[in-house]
Amino acid sequence: MARTYAAITGIHGFVPEYVLSNKELEKMVDTNDEWIVSRTGIRERRILKVPDAGSSYLGIKAVEGLLKKTNTDPSEIDLVICSTATPDMMFPDTANIISDRVGIRKAFTFDLHAACSGFLFALTTGAKYIESGGFKKVIIVGADKMSSITDYTDRATCILFGDGAGAVLLEPTEEPIGVMDSLLRSDGVGTKYLYQKGGGSYHPATHETVDNKEHFIYQDGKPVFKAAIEGMADVVGKMMARNGLAADDVSWVVPHQANLRIIEQVARYASFPMEKVMVNIHKYGNTTTATIPLCLWEYQDRLKKGDNLILTAFGGGFTWGAIWVKWAYNP
Repeated sequence: MARTYAAITGIHGFVPEYVLSNKELEKMVDTNDEWIVSRTGIRERRILKVPDAGSSYLGIKAVEGLLKKTNTDPSEIDLVICSTATPDMMFPDTANIISDRVGIRKAFTFDLHAACSGFLFALTTGAKYIESGGFKKVIIVGADKMSSITDYTDRATCILFGDGAGAVLLEPTEEPIGVMDSLLRSDGVGTKYLYQKGGGSYHPATHETVDNKEHFIYQDGKPVFKAAIEGMADVVGKMMARNGLAADDVSWVVPHQANLRIIEQVARYASFPMEKVMVNIHKYGNTTTATIPLCLWEYQDRLKKGDNLILTAFGGGFTWGAIWVKWAYNP
């Protein structure tokens, strides 16, 4: 019996119109353009300014564009998984809200939370549903409104994050293309280095948690920086070794856009020239779970059927991983 693969048959991204530049941040917090660029590679980021709009708004735009681009009727969708660290509400799931707004009625939908690694975890999960044989069309959404949990008086974190979303369509094929292999990891030791303390059942919202700014993201940069480089470099190396892939066999590395210095170090350890590494952090900053699909969206015209891609990410938790994708269609 032939193996069923989960092929990415379409991709679309969305970023808000409002551009928050480094120059504007200089007016908000003690920082400057040179300091930000030298440490992160970020020059600007997009911020969602639409009133009463959360991560679902970003995801809706991405999914609407995806359905139109692939000429897919919403009634054909079997499953929607939304990866997000900033859900609209604790419940219902943001995936439910997105599906309702775009007219997806016959699917089952749920959120998956693995911080910046969430898109990889969701893509692997969606691929398994396709490979099971019971699902024909699955949408994976990565959407985050990071501005909603960013403290714009904290120069260590406010320079990093932006808002955005990306979505892919997965469909079955017996041709050896699509999601070929994945390697995902988690380690709770990272909890103390990168987290949002307030808002969950451990520290529910009170006047005190709000006054103490516990509903904003907290990051201890040095240990996160070190763990991100080591984690991504390790899984990329192991993914390639166990599939017999050399650097020359890989067309593109698609890393999570957290920090340009991290991206450069991971590329160096894995022996990839930066010319083969997708980068758009200078324009969008760290959009958390949306960074990888936004890269694929921006670079899609350079991708050819059969291209080997290595996707890799690292996030709070700690969570990290790598996926080998063989691109399924020509521009």
